[in-house]
Amino acid sequence: MRAWIKRLLHCLRLAPFAFRLRENWRAMNSRRGRTAASDGFPIPPAKLMVLVTGSADRDWYTEGGRLGVESICHILDRARVRPSDLQSVLDFGCGCGRVIRYWRSITAAQLHGTDCNPRLVDWCRRNLPFARFQSNTLEPRLHYADQQFEFAYALSVLTHTPEDLEQPWMNELWRILRPRGYLLITTQGDEFIPKLTQAERHRYGRGRIVVRYQGAAGTNLCSVYHPETYVRERLAANFSIVAYCPRGAAGNGNQDMYLLRKPG
Repeated sequence: MRAWIKRLLHCLRLAPFAFRLRENWRAMNSRRGRTAASDGFPIPPAKLMVLVTGSADRDWYTEGGRLGVESICHILDRARVRPSDLQSVLDFGCGCGRVIRYWRSITAAQLHGTDCNPRLVDWCRRNLPFARFQSNTLEPRLHYADQQFEFAYALSVLTHTPEDLEQPWMNELWRILRPRGYLLITTQGDEFIPKLTQAERHRYGRGRIVVRYQGAAGTNLCSVYHPETYVRERLAANFSIVAYCPRGAAGNGNQDMYLLRKPG
């Protein structure tokens, strides 16, 4: 039994290394081809795409971004919010611009993006000049003014954020939102139950959050699963839930989508 436990611990210690090795392998073996998407803006290098999506496939990068903004527009439509009417939009966890690049054609709003990876932010600054980008740390602080944004969205961000940082980040997003402003978040919900171990399913079924590889916060290796009751009772407690779309985030592995509103 002791030998088995030692082997298990060894595998767990190697998991982060194996994950990075897989990412690099995908990037090196990605197919070469066009350097710009149909919108005329460049497609990021393979290594950056892998950091964001886990894949170096250019077609999935562009299609996933399109599906992402399509999903956002769908849930906004349920709240009778038209993207063309928005004045300020924040992409929290913008990566290398997979989604924000599509906003340019559907709204005249001021577009902003922020991410904890400075490499991704630097690429966005150099290649997507229609928006403003900045870096943030893993700690819950954004360099934006109070009540600066009318709408903010976080696609697959809380899915890589440990529990002790989630509520502070929700409070920070509350701060930068205007009264009656909207916040969209996605979570890994019931769609992902088959990925959980028996113990994790038990925890999830009791309405508790499940976190894997907490030490890799902010990367795809850290994976977090949220029961609907947890989101409603804890994460979204200070907001009103305007719309809920289970498995609605088509560009993010069918994660659950919540459209929240700050009271005014």
